[in-house]
Amino acid sequence: MAEKREYAKYIEHAVLKPWTTQATVKQFCEEAVEYGFAAVALAPTQVQYAAELLKGTDVAVGAAIGYPHGTTTTYVKVTETIEAIANGATEVDMVINIGAVKDGRWDFVENDIRAVVEAAHQRGVIAKVILETSMLTDEEKVSVCKCCVAAQADYVKTCTGFGGGGATVEDIRLMKEAVGDKCKVKASYGVNDRETFEALLEAGATRFGTSKGIRIVKGE
Repeated sequence: MAEKREYAKYIEHAVLKPWTTQATVKQFCEEAVEYGFAAVALAPTQVQYAAELLKGTDVAVGAAIGYPHGTTTTYVKVTETIEAIANGATEVDMVINIGAVKDGRWDFVENDIRAVVEAAHQRGVIAKVILETSMLTDEEKVSVCKCCVAAQADYVKTCTGFGGGGATVEDIRLMKEAVGDKCKVKASYGVNDRETFEALLEAGATRFGTSKGIRIVKGE
């Protein structure tokens, strides 16, 4: 189990499908405790139930904000963040406004991120920012990463899993280079086996969002 725990500490056990039931949340929470995963990642409506199940454990409760498209207003994202934290979330993952990125409205993008980050940090909660890398050019990825650094986000993250694409070594390296030591990097979506996990870890990722965490810790 020592080796399994070494891999598991990087993994967020993700259960974000819209048809997720409480029975599935319970299963994922139990697995997260058993395998020693860093966190579970959930929709905000599942946070309170998961927080109750994980009370007294070392497993963090992560809430997806503005998920999966990032098109809600900043006010709604902040309100969703505050409510999720009140319900027991100890980490939040927000989706950027992709249309604003495409418009080149960088002040808006940065302020949207900053508002959520500040709401989280004021309550002692980690804030991660989802780029949806498959929809962005390399130049846009770098610019968003710079916005995240300016907004003092804790992590930049690749994908939601709902927009196509997936975490790649190239994107992780690009994002890591863009943020330096100012942010950490999270690989999410498409991390389905040990080989992929290790390649992304080597590239600079220190957190992984995946529903295949058990396969990874078992070396499959």
